[in-house]
Amino acid sequence: MSRRNLLSLVAAGTALGGLGLTVTSPARAQAAVPDMTLGDPNAPVTVVEYASFTCPHCADFHSDTFKAFKADYIDTGKVHFIYREVYFDRYGLWASMVARCAGPDRFFGVSELLYQSQGEWARQGDPAAVAESLKRVGLQAGLEQAEVDACFQDAAQAEGLYAWYQMNAERDGVRSTPSFLINGEMHSGNMSLSQIGRLVDDAAS
Repeated sequence: MSRRNLLSLVAAGTALGGLGLTVTSPARAQAAVPDMTLGDPNAPVTVVEYASFTCPHCADFHSDTFKAFKADYIDTGKVHFIYREVYFDRYGLWASMVARCAGPDRFFGVSELLYQSQGEWARQGDPAAVAESLKRVGLQAGLEQAEVDACFQDAAQAEGLYAWYQMNAERDGVRSTPSFLINGEMHSGNMSLSQIGRLVDDAAS
């Protein structure tokens, strides 16, 4: 998705009234996007998950594995976990904007809701219907209607997020989702708890 296509897609999908696009320099855009993290920053192993909210395999990982992984590895101080969004399509970008609108303290809770309801919103053919479904997820997470509407109309945020994704993807060689950067070594594909746990244990040794 090129930058020009990104901006046109944001305008088409989020401006249910009208949208003025503000161009943000790549450096400023990237600096303004914080990582969403869990666990001890001083943990012996850092796991960076690259995922898209529209990726079925990512939804499977978060449904089948992530809760146990968090309990066994993140909450116990073994892993510092970083979640970074990948934007292969506009709906994934919009979902990210909703999750980030909730702020760092609620980001992972909203992410869970997005993955749980992925089959309901991500497979709709009409962009306006997808936008409305994502707004409902935001409201379910406790955001106010005005907050959700403002998030969807923040073109500068959308551009900044996409520039940030491009920087991450180029630096770390992200080609598919989910991908896991474990102490600097990339592993691709959905994993069971035993699979990702073995990789973490090897990285810690």
